[in-house]
Amino acid sequence: MQIDPIIRACQAADLATLAKLAQLIWQQHYPAIISQAQIDYMLAQRYAVPALQAEIGTAGHWLDGLWLAECMSGFVNYFLLADPAVMKLDKLYLHPEWHGKGLGSLLLQYVAARARQQGCTTLQLAVNKRNRLAIRAYQRNGFSIVESMTQDIGGGFVMDDYLLQLAL
Repeated sequence: MQIDPIIRACQAADLATLAKLAQLIWQQHYPAIISQAQIDYMLAQRYAVPALQAEIGTAGHWLDGLWLAECMSGFVNYFLLADPAVMKLDKLYLHPEWHGKGLGSLLLQYVAARARQQGCTTLQLAVNKRNRLAIRAYQRNGFSIVESMTQDIGGGFVMDDYLLQLAL
């Protein structure tokens, strides 16, 4: 049986489901990359329902879910930067059971198309330097590393990332 993916804007009623999905993904993926304390801090900071609600209520900011059958299986969050030619892909997550099936690439293509619709010529994202799986996936989809950066995110934590870009 073929399940056709549907990507649609998240509504307020979807946010608790998205927060649970983020927790499941982060708890499976990030312990080998960052500390449990940082995982807990970032989940509380970025995936609490009020934080997600603020994202869907901000102009030039989108939060879309990937639905397989009636189940949210992934999501993307992206927004326009001060430079109107650049869109930032802030979050792209997919339930681990769907890895390797082309759905991550589908989400990237979707966001790239949305960026082009907004008149952007560049799509950029940040990825943890130790997240080798994600870096390879982004590079397979045409992204290139353009910068190394470290950002203090509060709570005694930093994000040690690469900035990647895709020319649209």
